[in-house]
Amino acid sequence: MDRLDAMSTFLAVVEAGSLSAAARQMKTPLTTVSRKVSELESHLRIKLFNRSSRQLVLTDAGGSYLAACKRIIADVTEAERMASGEFTAPTGELTVTAPVSLGRTHLIPILAEFLKTYPDIRTNLILTDRVQSLFQEQVDVGLRIGTLPDSSLIAVRVGTTRSVVCANPTYLAARGTPRKPEDLAGHDCINYPAITSPDVWTFAVGKTTVAVPMRPRLVVSNAEAACDAACAGMGITIALSYHFHAGLKCGSLTTLLDEFRPPTIPVNLVYTADKFLPIKVRAFLDFAAPRLKRALAELSR
Repeated sequence: MDRLDAMSTFLAVVEAGSLSAAARQMKTPLTTVSRKVSELESHLRIKLFNRSSRQLVLTDAGGSYLAACKRIIADVTEAERMASGEFTAPTGELTVTAPVSLGRTHLIPILAEFLKTYPDIRTNLILTDRVQSLFQEQVDVGLRIGTLPDSSLIAVRVGTTRSVVCANPTYLAARGTPRKPEDLAGHDCINYPAITSPDVWTFAVGKTTVAVPMRPRLVVSNAEAACDAACAGMGITIALSYHFHAGLKCGSLTTLLDEFRPPTIPVNLVYTADKFLPIKVRAFLDFAAPRLKRALAELSR
């Protein structure tokens, strides 16, 4: 049995909450994950989980072993990084994750400059709107939108974004411009469920919020499609400000109901709180943070 591999599998099961969820995230057969956990329990001669039909719950011994596993794997990772020179020079592979649209429009240009400045660093960029576990998926830095839950991650604030309502000026000329949230009831609306509820849009009215029922004419699977549909005059949509930047700049979109915008949403670079921070990570944070701040500040003007 490869004990480090078994420990990593055990950690993945704990973080995912079940054997099947861990198997999906690790892209490993469920039988393999189950076998590795069972072999680890046999080797240790303890029971790591209390199993039921619905969930896994750590035993007291499992909880103690979990803390030890985290320390051991962190120490091994640091040793490997030190051996490869990651703590003495900006070198090695840097893995960064970001939301798809924000990564494409703002992070890729910054990475292009970064790689020219640091030729010994290779970058693996993961663009996904799914929030990833930095520790479990071995990600060095994440660009995150939204309030961060309590965790061991360290956050560097790079700005804010906010929800914006947009439509094509030609559509508004034909159908009229809504002056208050309730006016949306008479319009064709385009909904992107990851940003808003499928049947309610929320607006700020003074110090309170108002929820406006929606019956969208079009539901799309990503913000880019919502933006494209609005540019094509198919209706009114809502997404985050950076999604609409190009459309607003060229005049194919205009904003609506600006006085009813909800509060801004924080944007952060996050990384794990390791004992030693690799120089490649520090170099990226120092390089990317001020540039992202300028880009997001430009969007909010």
